Amino acid sequence: MTRYVITPDVALRLVADGTAVRAEHRLVAPTLLRSQVLAHLYREVRAGELTRPDADRLLDAVRGLRLRLLGDRVLQRVAWTIAAELDLPDTSDAEYIALTRLQADALVTLDPRVAALAEGVVPVAPIDALSR
Repeated sequence: MTRYVITPDVALRLVADGTAVRAEHRLVAPTLLRSQVLAHLYREVRAGELTRPDADRLLDAVRGLRLRLLGDRVLQRVAWTIAAELDLPDTSDAEYIALTRLQADALVTLDPRVAALAEGVVPVAPIDALSR
């Protein structure tokens, strides 16, 4: 079993593309992911890039992912430390990196900036690792 931390962009890509995650893989994310997905879809609807019914469908599909959400004080403490070490303006990205360090084998993100932050801190895997 391989455990992957996924970022909101990955969660949305998985459901938008209908990608099936292999049964032996486990997905985890900080509880922050729920709010970030909601905010992203809201911005897309406001910008006219997505209809509200389509956003609702994607949101429901993300809720249906086999995804364990974590957000305990150990994660927060490690995220704070990583954010400080990387000189980040806040702890959002650091939560994904911290969770990978604490609970997973690799981080999966589509955001090159997050991948660059994680490089050398935790392993980073491509999105296709989830389906192979």
